[in-house]
Amino acid sequence: MEVLKPKVAIIGVGNVGTRYAYALTIRGLARQIILVDIDKKRAEGEVMDLSHGAPYVSPVEIIAGDYPDIADSDLVVITAGKKQKPGETRLDLAKDNVTLYKRIIPEIVKYAPQAILLAVTNPVDVLSYAAYRFSGKPAKEVISSGTVLDTARFRFLLAQHCQVDPRNVHAYILGEHGDSEFPVWSRAMIGGMLFSDYCPLCKRADTCRREEELRHIFVAVRDSAYEILERKGETSYGIGLALVRITQAILNDENAILPVSSLVDGYLGISDVYLSLPSVINRSGVREVLKIQLNGEEEEAFKNSAQALKKVIKEVGL
Repeated sequence: MEVLKPKVAIIGVGNVGTRYAYALTIRGLARQIILVDIDKKRAEGEVMDLSHGAPYVSPVEIIAGDYPDIADSDLVVITAGKKQKPGETRLDLAKDNVTLYKRIIPEIVKYAPQAILLAVTNPVDVLSYAAYRFSGKPAKEVISSGTVLDTARFRFLLAQHCQVDPRNVHAYILGEHGDSEFPVWSRAMIGGMLFSDYCPLCKRADTCRREEELRHIFVAVRDSAYEILERKGETSYGIGLALVRITQAILNDENAILPVSSLVDGYLGISDVYLSLPSVINRSGVREVLKIQLNGEEEEAFKNSAQALKKVIKEVGL
């Protein structure tokens, strides 16, 4: 098989994997996309469907393959994983997916040792740590989607509330991608102004119940996945686009700052755990993790996230 560059491999062709492949095809970032799934017939069907749009997108070769076909990939995105069943705990899910990663990560490293690994499987911070441990790769080359999607939801809802373009809102959700995540209100900005300075100038300042509205916005962000799952049974479009944004930063060597989950080393006394912090992303993976200054409440929230994840990491035997 001729290798075309950039080359991206997707491990797992469920809803998230296919939405990502679709968005990636439309964006035209990859010249070759390899889909690998235990259900090879499903992967073949997805390739046929995606490939029929060839006249309308930039040239891209999409292939249903197996692990040997991912050789020379620039990026391997891992969406494979078991879904949480009714009555199943988060710990049960973590154990199942860590077992899965123990099987597939060595295969990925065997055939694509130079590739950046991007983990998407939930619980994503635990699984990215598992990928780091099982791969033996430098930490900067193993990342996860972290709170990139949570941050996008946050920016969208803030923009909706303030009636501005989401692209002019700069604010982060950090920590765990999950229940212990937290908003960084102290650093949130709109149009170059700190949110605390912008609010009094807003045309809605006289009628807005600020604290209540902000609390409602964060709860809506944190619980978004639950709300979507209740209505349609899965979430995939938002994360598909978030993954394309991370892919763009990597393949185009952008040095873009995104809140991916990566190995924390000495921030606020925390080490050896994967959590989301603003990070400079380029062709080498994580060039640098920005040690953002948080207020006291936010520092405690970050430490709480670390404790929650370390507990799960220990319980799954990593």
